[in-house]
Amino acid sequence: MNHFEKIAVQLESYGLDAILLTGEANRFYATGFHSMGTDGAALITRKKNYYFTDARYTEAAGRCIQNAQLRETGHGHGYADLLAEVVSSDHIGRMGFEDACMTVQEHARYQKALSCELVPATELLWKLRAQKDPEELEALTAAQRIAERALEDILNDIRPGITEKEIAARIQYRMLHYGAEDKSFDPIVVSGPNGSLPHGVPSEKLIQAGEFVTMDFGCVYHGYCSDMTRTVAVGHVTDEMREVYQTVLCAQKAGIATARAGATGREVDAAARAVIDAAGYGEYFGHSFGHGVGVEIHESPNASQLNDKPLPERAVISAEPGIYLPGKMGVRIEDVLFLTQDGCQNLTKAPKELLVL
Repeated sequence: MNHFEKIAVQLESYGLDAILLTGEANRFYATGFHSMGTDGAALITRKKNYYFTDARYTEAAGRCIQNAQLRETGHGHGYADLLAEVVSSDHIGRMGFEDACMTVQEHARYQKALSCELVPATELLWKLRAQKDPEELEALTAAQRIAERALEDILNDIRPGITEKEIAARIQYRMLHYGAEDKSFDPIVVSGPNGSLPHGVPSEKLIQAGEFVTMDFGCVYHGYCSDMTRTVAVGHVTDEMREVYQTVLCAQKAGIATARAGATGREVDAAARAVIDAAGYGEYFGHSFGHGVGVEIHESPNASQLNDKPLPERAVISAEPGIYLPGKMGVRIEDVLFLTQDGCQNLTKAPKELLVL
């Protein structure tokens, strides 16, 4: 899977002759080939595609990348040198670059080496990546199914006396076991009073009866991420725990009911936030309703108070409201949604009614 053609079609409307992709996520999106960090660069022109890399990746890139000319860097001919040759031979006058991720040092080096104008063009990629095609949706759904299989197994392991770290480690193992390429991010497993930390780090704390356990995790499959959160109780729950859980669940359902292509991110966020506010927990919901999911675990568009733009059709966003009571507990429930003109398709199938293990 590559997106050379989709990118090339957009160049004229942005007034570009070519676009240079040096960031890991956009390189993968364009080429379908993954390499770490700064180990590679893709150049898409209106007529040709190029991929530059070093000897460590040349063979692998050649096996994977289609419809692009592969050129190898080496001593005396680095990325800037190879790009300069193409700029000259292909008469490139305006080249887009990823202003959101290129370093000042990299920009200065390319500006000095290339006889063309460098034009900020991150938005071009963000807009394209926001709208998923069928192959992308298939990969995202498969990643979600893998995470859900891992969750099914982990529910059998959660009991008093096991640590947060142990649960996190087992989640990672099970996802890899079921076919994941990697984790989307370091799993969050927090219990009891640690649950009030939305992005808490799994610790040596022992899980105890009468506590919530919140697990936020996902995996990568064919380069695309899954993301989900489930909060379960161990042994028994108090009335307050049940109230908090049901409030979050109702808030999530309200946001999902509002989520559709054309609704603004602010509107979707507000639908969920209104439920939490009405229950008296408004000050304990500090993050947004959701974010885009795709090649990266956090990408455009966002369902947040700050986004007053319409959400695009075929976007994939998370649905993850939460309530976090400092020193007491936290609850978050997260699904992933595929937006359509009529509403949304929930890609997450795992049950989310309150579960007491």
